[in-house]
Amino acid sequence: MKKRRVGVVMGGTSAEREVSLRTGEGVARALEGRGHNVVRVVVDGVRGVDEQIREANIDVAFLALHGRGGEDGCVQGLLELLHIPYTGSGVLGSALAMDKLKAKELFRLHNVPTPPYYVAKEDDLPELVDLHANFGFPVIVKPRGEGSSVGLAKAGNIEELHRGIEAALQHDSFALVERFIKATEVHVGLLDGRVLGAIEVVPKDGGLYDFAAKYTSGETEYVCPPRLPVTRVRGAMNLAERAVRALGCSGACRVDLLVTEGENEYVLEVNTLPGMTPTSLLPKIAEGAGIDYATLCERILETARLHANLAPSRSPRHSQITLRDASRRRTGT
Repeated sequence: MKKRRVGVVMGGTSAEREVSLRTGEGVARALEGRGHNVVRVVVDGVRGVDEQIREANIDVAFLALHGRGGEDGCVQGLLELLHIPYTGSGVLGSALAMDKLKAKELFRLHNVPTPPYYVAKEDDLPELVDLHANFGFPVIVKPRGEGSSVGLAKAGNIEELHRGIEAALQHDSFALVERFIKATEVHVGLLDGRVLGAIEVVPKDGGLYDFAAKYTSGETEYVCPPRLPVTRVRGAMNLAERAVRALGCSGACRVDLLVTEGENEYVLEVNTLPGMTPTSLLPKIAEGAGIDYATLCERILETARLHANLAPSRSPRHSQITLRDASRRRTGT
């Protein structure tokens, strides 16, 4: 029986490109070690993603992309059109999870507790005092549509808030301002809706779990399982499952939560393509559940599928007509 040609799609043009390359290389080596026929598809931003995927002639895509253009439903939609099964959530679930505002709106609709928030754009900066009003301090500021805590900041007064929003707007047209909640940060890993386990993260010196804390060795302490009563961990896991269902996500997911001393849990966000680097949380959670890295990669690969149920007359990736050609024909250019 012919082995499937697995394309590990990595790189991209987002702020998380380097993390994606590390994730992709780790996954590729693990799958090769298990005997899979692997090809690395390094999205470079120069050639079209559709062109690169067609040239790779893959049967299934293991998505190792992070951030814009890879985690937000764009590549997922392309793969649906190319009729290539892929790992992770479908187009809608990916887009909703990446958009922190829409995700929080759905959390509220489904009674999934999440910290209070509002959004700000550049035009709001002159009237920031009125906009913030009685929201209070401290707050967390982050771009609306970035991952890996890119552009994350904590503000304790209006001046710091102004700077935090300006920094977040370097990455997005909207900044999300979220009430800071003193709590234990817990992350729950799931695979196709089933909880793998949970881990507690403790940034060095009590700082934020930002980009540097996530990807710099020694900057964060990881405790698996979390140092919380079993009932509190179970509550966090249950809430993580509800959050994933609210957004319609599937495949491998990581849900970031806050667990307070007052016995409240809050969902921060759902990550539909969690990192798979040596310092990433999902592999650490899986290891705590007795699942080694290579096995985790294989289990994620097994979840690859199409979500849109499109039925082309023939596989588009074998066609000589690219999506760009098709667009030109429609527009007459």
